[in-house]
Amino acid sequence: MKPKVAFYWCASCGGCEEAVVDLDEALLDVVNAVEIVFWPVALDFKVKDLRAMPDGSILAAFINGAVRNSEQREMVELLRAKSRVVVAFGVCAQSGGIPGLANLTDAASIIAEVYRGGVTPQRVHRENGYALTLPEFFDTVAALDAVIDVDYYVPGCPPTPNIIRDAVNALLSGDLPPKGTVLAPDKALCEQCPRKDTRPEKLLLKEFKRVHQVVADPQTCLLAQGLVCLGPATRAGCEARCIRGNMPCTGCFGPTSRVRDFGAKALSATASLLDCSEESEIARALDALPDPAGTFYRYSLPSAILSRRRME
Repeated sequence: MKPKVAFYWCASCGGCEEAVVDLDEALLDVVNAVEIVFWPVALDFKVKDLRAMPDGSILAAFINGAVRNSEQREMVELLRAKSRVVVAFGVCAQSGGIPGLANLTDAASIIAEVYRGGVTPQRVHRENGYALTLPEFFDTVAALDAVIDVDYYVPGCPPTPNIIRDAVNALLSGDLPPKGTVLAPDKALCEQCPRKDTRPEKLLLKEFKRVHQVVADPQTCLLAQGLVCLGPATRAGCEARCIRGNMPCTGCFGPTSRVRDFGAKALSATASLLDCSEESEIARALDALPDPAGTFYRYSLPSAILSRRRME
């Protein structure tokens, strides 16, 4: 019998689901090697059928997205029970992702901002003897491993086809690394950057620039051009796709194993380049960083040491 696999989508943009399709012809090899028993975004699977499966009968569940509401929590707990291996698939599941920036506020503030005094959604609505129940919208966005036990992590926004293929092959072969491993190279992106030879040995900057302010040289280290590139703090494995597109790294592959808090590491690495001593110089340089939380914790706020803003 083919090993069974499942895919599920929590709070994310859907790019990780598309990344599976980006395997192109290799997707046929995956389909031939496994039996997909749950993938509701792609095929007509029912939750009741998943509930009826024996616990542990699924080889691996690939879960993408952060946990944002009670329905997502219920589904990931169900998939954990049914699966021998759970893979946090993509940076939203791994670290909270961009949805995790909602931890800078709370559910009530988000709803107030979105609906602007209009009719707001209620958990339960009753009419004509019927009741409609919506999932609970949590105050705090959580990375997957804050809710259930996670065996492996596949980073990226989204993961690249090569990373996905290698992860699936490792699962099917049974040749797996220790539990908790991030299935990507454990070194900084700068080591794989095609522009690494153009970075000065001692790089110091008087100011930072934003991407819309300059036309970046497509051959030269982006940090050396004053653009905030998080390559020094980010795990390799993405094939430097943003760099090859002449855009700086934003950190979607997360940290290496030697880093506890990605945002703090990224902030430290960036600040170390600043060659300013006067307070006015520092303030002027930081004008290019109008959103430090969104810059350095873009993908990782829920998994940071300070994982959310305290709301009084």
